[in-house]
Amino acid sequence: MFSPSEENYLKAIFHLSTVEKSGVSTNSIAAKLETKPSSVTDMIRKLSDKKVVSYKKYYGVELTEEGRKIAANIVRKHRLWEVFLVDKLNFSWDEVHDVAEQLEHIKSPKLINQIDAFLGFPTYDPHGDPIPDKEGNFKKVEKSLLSTLEKNESGLCIGVKDSSSEFLQFLDKKGIVLGKKIKVLEKEDFDDSLSIEIGDKKLSISKKIANNLYIQKA
Repeated sequence: MFSPSEENYLKAIFHLSTVEKSGVSTNSIAAKLETKPSSVTDMIRKLSDKKVVSYKKYYGVELTEEGRKIAANIVRKHRLWEVFLVDKLNFSWDEVHDVAEQLEHIKSPKLINQIDAFLGFPTYDPHGDPIPDKEGNFKKVEKSLLSTLEKNESGLCIGVKDSSSEFLQFLDKKGIVLGKKIKVLEKEDFDDSLSIEIGDKKLSISKKIANNLYIQKA
């Protein structure tokens, strides 16, 4: 059994390991969890004793096979709860993250398996992130940031890098939703801002916005 705090560390390492090529640094973990590096060092020592992480000086932290399974299961629970809240309880996609953060620590495997079946075994959460299966496997999709597209290129909006409520609310206001085709009409050399077409709308968006939208290129 792991405490909610220990599970949060495992999940953080899991997420960071998808973007850092080698081991995950303690500073990266501290930044993600908004805590002190010294606190991270203490927790890594505890998790290492439980054989779910390994740490090498100057290399960083890695999940062991057992640690990866546990972390993937936490991610699975979190994302299934998000789907449940949006699809069955009419939460908006900007409301579900904090609630799912609490629900992901429920320990009952039967409960989460029943929810998975009840929802029809979804493979993506409301933010476009893949949901691991019971074995911790998930679909990997080739995706690019909208900011990497050039003029006249287009793609399907399939996810968000920033899942904060503020960003999601901004997207709602602009009518930018997952599953919609986005075409780049213009790209400004001065600040890399974009003029885009989504549906029957034409919008101007900043580089910051474009750096937080994932696109599956056409």
